[in-house]
Amino acid sequence: MADRRAVLIPGRGYDTRYPLFLYLGEALRRAGFGLHGISWQVPEDFDVDTIGRWVCDQVAPTLNERADLLVGKSLGTLAAPLAVARGLPAVWLTPLLHRGEVVDALRRATAPFILVGGTADSSWDGATARRLTPHVLEIPAADHALMVPGPLARSAEALGRVCTVVEDFVR
Repeated sequence: MADRRAVLIPGRGYDTRYPLFLYLGEALRRAGFGLHGISWQVPEDFDVDTIGRWVCDQVAPTLNERADLLVGKSLGTLAAPLAVARGLPAVWLTPLLHRGEVVDALRRATAPFILVGGTADSSWDGATARRLTPHVLEIPAADHALMVPGPLARSAEALGRVCTVVEDFVR
């Protein structure tokens, strides 16, 4: 029986069955977490000004049960206000640091959180990330899926680095 519960929040086109979540989920299971993966169908005609509310509406019901950690990818990081309001630690993968509501929420956070991003991702801002938290993993040349150019083994290595940082964080 898991001691703790992690809620996995997908991105727009990156659901909880993709590699980051698959491996992070295993790392979290090994650390004593039960997992609750959210799945959703993002409206094709979403409004960029109101999509954050839609994300929070999708995530909030899962927080009615016990939650000890949020893990969100990209669009899922728009749930940062929920983590802040509930004092939940979080892992934010490729956070949308170009969106004010995400940065503003993270500035108010009292629980620890990790920010993971790549330097080839237009949503990533390493300087902002380092101002928000000491828990930052920046992967050189990684894109929004945290894939790096060159042999696939380099992307697998980056995935391994993400897992290690999260394993250390939840210990």
